[in-house]
Amino acid sequence: MEKKRSSFTGKIGFVLAAAGSAVGLGNIWRFPYLAAKYGGGIFLLVYLILAVTFGFALMCAEIAIGRKTGKSAIEAYGSLNKKYKFVGILASVVPIIVLPYYSVIGGWVTKYFVKIVSDGIGDTAVVEGVGKDAVSYFDKFTGQIGEPLLYFLLFIGITAAVVLLGVEKGIEKVSKVMMPVLIVLTVGIAIYSMTLPGAMDGVVYYIKPDFSNFSVNTVLGAMGQLFYSMSLAMGIMITYGSYMKKDVSIESSVSQIEIFDTGVAFLAGLMVIPAVFSFSGGDPSKINAGPGLMFETLPQVFNSIGTVGGTILGATFFLMVLFAALTSSISLMETVVSIFRDKFGWGRRSTCLFVLAGSVSLGIPSALGFNVWKSVKLAGMNILDMFDFASNSVIMPIVALLTCIFVGYVLGTKVVEDEIELCGKFRRKKLFNLMIKYIAPVCIVLILVSSVLDALNIVDI
Repeated sequence: MEKKRSSFTGKIGFVLAAAGSAVGLGNIWRFPYLAAKYGGGIFLLVYLILAVTFGFALMCAEIAIGRKTGKSAIEAYGSLNKKYKFVGILASVVPIIVLPYYSVIGGWVTKYFVKIVSDGIGDTAVVEGVGKDAVSYFDKFTGQIGEPLLYFLLFIGITAAVVLLGVEKGIEKVSKVMMPVLIVLTVGIAIYSMTLPGAMDGVVYYIKPDFSNFSVNTVLGAMGQLFYSMSLAMGIMITYGSYMKKDVSIESSVSQIEIFDTGVAFLAGLMVIPAVFSFSGGDPSKINAGPGLMFETLPQVFNSIGTVGGTILGATFFLMVLFAALTSSISLMETVVSIFRDKFGWGRRSTCLFVLAGSVSLGIPSALGFNVWKSVKLAGMNILDMFDFASNSVIMPIVALLTCIFVGYVLGTKVVEDEIELCGKFRRKKLFNLMIKYIAPVCIVLILVSSVLDALNIVDI
C-alpha cells in the first residue's frame, strides 16, 4: 500500500518554506549587483513589475501541477501527459546539479561566520585577512583543500539533518524559525547601512528610478534575476506544491511568497548598495558580481567601520546569509529526496542518506576546482561555474519554456486554473493565461539566449 504523502500543516508553513526556498544567495549577492549595474531605481521598478506578472504566472503553474498530481517533478508531468514525462526528468536534473555546488558556497558562508565570530574583523584581523586583506584571504581560503571541504560537509550535513526530520517536523519548523529571524536581521542591517556616511546617495540611486538608464538589458537582467530568485524550473515549487493541502489558496500563497522574496531582495539592495557607496565614495561599479561581493568587497566595508562595529555587522550579516543559504539548500535537498522516493519508492531515511552521499561526491569537484583542480576549465569557467552555467543558464530556461508550452497548449490552462479555483475565484486568471501562453515563452527564450551569450562572453548582458 502506498504511504500517505507528507504535507505542510497549513498555509503559513507552506508559504514560509516556499519563501525560504526562494530567498537565497541569489537575492543577497546577485540582486544588488544587477541593481547597481542597470541603473538602480529603474531596475528595481522593472523587477517589481515582472514579479507580479511573469513570476506570478510561472509559480502558480508549478505549484498547481504539484498539488494536482501529488508528485514531484519527475512523475508529475508524466502523470498528466505521458509524452511530456521528459520535462519532469529534465527539471529533476537541475536540483541534483545545483545542490552540491550551492552547498560548497554555503560552506564558505559558514566559514566566514565562524571566523568573524571567533576572531573579529578590522585591523586586528589583518593577519588572517578577513577585513582589510579580504581579497587575498578569500583566495587563500578557497585555495586550500581541507577547510573548504570541511565546511562544505558541515553545511550539507546540517541540510540533510533537517530534511531527514521530514516535511512537517523538519522543513516547516525550521522555516518558521529561520525566516522571521532572517527578515529581522536583514531589516536591522539595512537600517544600519543607511546610517553610514555618504550612504544616502546610494539609497537615492537605488530607489529613485532614472528612466535615462532604462535599456533592453535592464529588462533581461531583471527577468533573469527573477527567474533564478523564485526557485522556478527546478522542481522545487512542484515538490512543495505536492505537499500543499487542497484547502490552501494557491493564488494568495504565491502573492505572499513574492512579497517575501522581493522584500528580501529589496532589503539586500538597501544593505549592500548604500554601504558600498559609503565605502567607495559613491561608485556603483564597486559592487562586483558573484562571490567577490560577499567574500571580498563587503568584508572590506565592514573593516572600514571599525573593529567592534565591523565585527558585529559582519557577524550579523553572515548569520543572515547562512540562514538564507540553508533555507534554499533544504528545499533543494528535499526536492532531490522527493524525486528518488517517487521514482523508486524508497523510505525517507535511506533516500536522504543516498542523496547526501551523492551530493557530497558531486560537490567535491566544485570545492577542489579552486585548488588542486584549478586548471580544469571549460570556456574559461572553473568546475563550480560550469555546473552553475549548465543548470541556471541552459537547463532551467529550457524547462520553464517547456512548462509554458505544456500548460498553455498541451494540458490546457483550464486544468491549472481549476486547481487554483478549488479555494475560490482565481482573480488574476486572465493575466495568468496571457503570461503562460504568449508573454512568458518569449521572455524565457530571451533569457536563455542572453544568459548563454553573456556566460560565454560573446555579449555583455
